Amino acid sequence: MKATILVLPGDGIGPEVAAEGVRVLQTVARIWGHDFDFPEALLGGCAIDATGNAFPEETHTAASAADAILLGAVGGPKWDDPNAKVRPEQGLLGIRKALGLFANLRPVSLHPALVGASPLRAELLKGVDLLVVRELTGGIYFGEKRRETINGVDTATDTCTYTATEVERVVRAAAELARARRGKLTSVDKANVLESSRLWRRVSDRVMREEYPELQHETILVDACAMHLIRRPADFDVIVTENMFGDILTDEASMLAGSMGLLPSASLGAAVEGRSTRPGLYEPIHGSAPDIAGQGIANPIATILSAALLLRHSLGLEEEAAAVERAVAKVLDAGLRTRDLVGPGEKWETTAAVGAAVAEAVAGGQGTPLPGVQV
Repeated sequence: MKATILVLPGDGIGPEVAAEGVRVLQTVARIWGHDFDFPEALLGGCAIDATGNAFPEETHTAASAADAILLGAVGGPKWDDPNAKVRPEQGLLGIRKALGLFANLRPVSLHPALVGASPLRAELLKGVDLLVVRELTGGIYFGEKRRETINGVDTATDTCTYTATEVERVVRAAAELARARRGKLTSVDKANVLESSRLWRRVSDRVMREEYPELQHETILVDACAMHLIRRPADFDVIVTENMFGDILTDEASMLAGSMGLLPSASLGAAVEGRSTRPGLYEPIHGSAPDIAGQGIANPIATILSAALLLRHSLGLEEEAAAVERAVAKVLDAGLRTRDLVGPGEKWETTAAVGAAVAEAVAGGQGTPLPGVQV
């Protein structure tokens, strides 16, 4: 297969973890005989510094032409003035909107070797394997925003808006995923307070009743979901929710796995007629972590697992995606850990060492080992 994978290294630790994702994808290409091209472009703070725009037109053009996009991270204290007219996050929101990437998939599972890294008791973590589907291009993040003075008082307004069409398409996407998993979909809203959530619940219930009656379907409030993610996380299969709720809940859920450095994500657009794959942007759920940038201690596993999702969803390479996921498991089984996963005084490996180990495991699993870290 020939494919163009646009790399957006971004800010902070973004370039470090993106490099390891590319390393693993290059290994996949070599072993399976694919031809992957990896052009780079600017997004976020680095784009602001270079062009004054968090999402330059050149990046838009390159992203639109790519088969898939791998993103590191954006943002940092250098650009963190809340009053700034241009902020790194505008680049992230802009590319999602421009490419129509409305469904954000965030899988959460716990590797047995990392039970001790989670702050939860081991008995609560048994069987945890859930997928959060977050609506990505609507809601309060994209609604009208105003700052004004009313009767001498500074006032701010953020509008949360959803259409029935936006809810329908993300619920359908989540239901299709639930159908291929354990057959349970949980819709999360705040319908006891918010009008947008009342629409969400009405549309979600209708779609599930009319189109997916064979699935187990429940609806819970977002505050209850936050509690149950800690109290009974193994009960969840697929969770579908709106933009801001999904953002918050998945950061909470990352603690089930032990670190945000372990969790990947896939942001997908609408299915393309005649294609089994979908355009997408793939990134770790963690931020740019500027406090550790440049030190070689960031965890690259979330980015590498995002690369596996890229292989699966945008390139249709299931065998290769599964091989990357097995390689990550093999590296963790072998005891290799970045600093976020170890206790005081325990041995840890650098970002590059863990990335090299995963690439080695991918190649070794196909009978053609690469030189480097042995696992």
